[in-house]
Amino acid sequence: MRVLHTMLRVGDLDRSIAFYTEVLGMKLLSRKDYPDGKFTLAFVGFASNPEQAEIELTYNWGVSSYEPGTAFGHVALGVDDVYGACARIKAAGGNVTREPGPMKHGTTVIAFVTDPDGYKIELIDEGSRTPRA
Repeated sequence: MRVLHTMLRVGDLDRSIAFYTEVLGMKLLSRKDYPDGKFTLAFVGFASNPEQAEIELTYNWGVSSYEPGTAFGHVALGVDDVYGACARIKAAGGNVTREPGPMKHGTTVIAFVTDPDGYKIELIDEGSRTPRA
């Protein structure tokens, strides 16, 4: 088994696609309308499956917002330089909610950003990442 994708419901598909592609640098891998079901699916990522897992953005026609809920935590992205990534995200209009720095009780350097729907995205500096036990 392997992870294929993570699905996020979004209130404005074009706004979300712009964030993931223009701010985070992902590619729009596919987009398809399902008129009978009144929804649209867009897949974004740095590469297509099977090379990498993707994020599925689901837009249910006529629904403009969602409550992320207390069970959802975040999506994590590995980056080569978390400080540079945050600078690029800010320059592109993104919202950095936790500036880069070591995680509590560890040495791995992380930061957090939020997407237009309020979903949290953790950026993990791959060079500082503590190996798992």
